[in-house]
Amino acid sequence: MMNFSFLTDGGGMHAWAIATAAMVAAGCALVGTLLVVRRMSLVGDAISHAVLPGIVVAVLAGGRPGGLLVLVGAVAAALLTVWLTQLLRTEGGIAEDAGAGVTFTSLFALGVVMVTAAASRIDLDPACILHGVLELVPFDTLPILGAEVPRAFLTAAVVFVMLAVAALATWKLQVFTAFDAGAARAAGVPVAAVTTGLLVATALATVAGFEAVGAILVVAMLVVPAATAELLSRRLHRIAVLSILLGIAAAVIGYLVAWRCNTSAAGMIAVVLGVQYLVCVLLTPDDGIVARLCNHGWFAWRVACEDRLAACWRAEETASRGDTVPTLVRPTVGDRLADIWLATTGRVARGPGGWMLTARGREEADTVVRSHRLWESWLGRHADLPLDHLHPPAEWIEHHLGAEVRRRIEAEVGMRTSDPHGRTIPPEP
Repeated sequence: MMNFSFLTDGGGMHAWAIATAAMVAAGCALVGTLLVVRRMSLVGDAISHAVLPGIVVAVLAGGRPGGLLVLVGAVAAALLTVWLTQLLRTEGGIAEDAGAGVTFTSLFALGVVMVTAAASRIDLDPACILHGVLELVPFDTLPILGAEVPRAFLTAAVVFVMLAVAALATWKLQVFTAFDAGAARAAGVPVAAVTTGLLVATALATVAGFEAVGAILVVAMLVVPAATAELLSRRLHRIAVLSILLGIAAAVIGYLVAWRCNTSAAGMIAVVLGVQYLVCVLLTPDDGIVARLCNHGWFAWRVACEDRLAACWRAEETASRGDTVPTLVRPTVGDRLADIWLATTGRVARGPGGWMLTARGREEADTVVRSHRLWESWLGRHADLPLDHLHPPAEWIEHHLGAEVRRRIEAEVGMRTSDPHGRTIPPEP
């Protein structure tokens, strides 16, 4: 069992590191929600990398990482990224995603070159650009009300508050623009200004976490929590809240696991974000892989049971007409299991000549056969198909028709009591 006493050691340095990561995650997740919903994740990725030259220029001009000048430089670089992407699209004929890829990789590479060339004059480490220095955050502090508060935490907290206030103030505009930019523009919404504001917010969130967690984790925090939350809800405000909670949870769990395993905190947080997404992909109640497999399995089982009920119904119909009951194909393992289940649930019973329908089973079998023969009647009227081609499509659709649809089909085919083969259509149970 993990001992959490280490969080308070050294003046709570680990607690401050976790708090900083959580605050960065909250800010990135809030902005990332709008980026993901607007399908602008690649733009967020581009901005998170392309701000590096702006940061380097600001630091060379005397700014301090996390300071106001650096924020201004990062925002300028972000807007330059967007402008260059649009320029490549309009003037160069390059698709927007390709233009974004060209722009951010070029600017990021330029930033790395600048950091390397000016390594002796600025306090930026090329290695830390990728994975940050989260573990060292508590050693760079500012006195706030008599307490030493890590500067990175203070920057991330201020930026998160700014982003939250801006999101609340412009939420309706952001939602309108996200889901129907054309209608928003027609309604007089300044779509370009709203988009620019989102890009500026992305730059702020990126810079707030750049030093602490690095470029790789910033990208993960921008995209993965929102993508995960989108699997769990369809309401944008709920997605935003869930995204923030998932980001904070990943920051806490990732740091604790990284400390336990003596590995990179930023890298482990990104791994936890990926695990969260994978778990939701597998286990989401409605759209998860497990849920879909269960639904497919349950439907296949229902079809097998209904087919066995319909087979018994037709065998009894044939016997009641005095015709020779055709020899049935040897039942499969699935058929045998369906027979056992139908007998257990009281829908069939063993008779002298084999399985016989009970009252409950006959009611269900009537529904299946009625659906089948009504659909054959509809196809016989509207589709130019030979009689021997009507059975296969009807055999598939019989498991999908509800009572209302059956009544509509019955009215359309003229309240017929027999199908194109002359066989009786059972009445609605």
